[in-house]
Amino acid sequence: MKLDLITNKAEKQGEVNPNDEFYTPNYAIEPLLKYLKPSSFIWCPFDTHESNFVKMLINAGHNVHWTHIEAGMDFFTEEPPKGIDYIISNPPYSIKHEVFERLFKLDIPFAMLVGVVGLFESQKRFTMFKNNDFEIMYFDKRISYFKSYADQKPSLNPPFSSVYVCKDLLPKQIVFEALAKK
Repeated sequence: MKLDLITNKAEKQGEVNPNDEFYTPNYAIEPLLKYLKPSSFIWCPFDTHESNFVKMLINAGHNVHWTHIEAGMDFFTEEPPKGIDYIISNPPYSIKHEVFERLFKLDIPFAMLVGVVGLFESQKRFTMFKNNDFEIMYFDKRISYFKSYADQKPSLNPPFSSVYVCKDLLPKQIVFEALAKK
């Protein structure tokens, strides 16, 4: 059975798949911060104002524009804000191919936190990544995601590693970082 089918892809574009709404802990965002230009303008297209990405990027001195499908802002139809430096988020797993396809077309530096399992395992994604320049940030530990900002205890301890897939952001093609889990 294909991994993408197991994740219950939303029936149509613009719908939310509840299996895609897992949130990123602060310790998984911290390693990325040192690679961003100071005072950058960042679009977080899969985030709400509660997102740790939004909060940590603002606290690090960046200007952040967040959008989320539940607020009627669809990544696939929204145009990036003018003057954006980076696009950063944890995108919905079930539509990762479509997300990367659009990101490569937009040609704006990005960092997307995704599970590494199945990332290159379809011919379509293999070809897409083969034909585009990108970087990977690999971690020494797995990331434990959560479902509620009110109670950020891990709700998903995946049996796979997560990585940042980036474009025009990291200093070399593969960067290794240690996570400081608390």
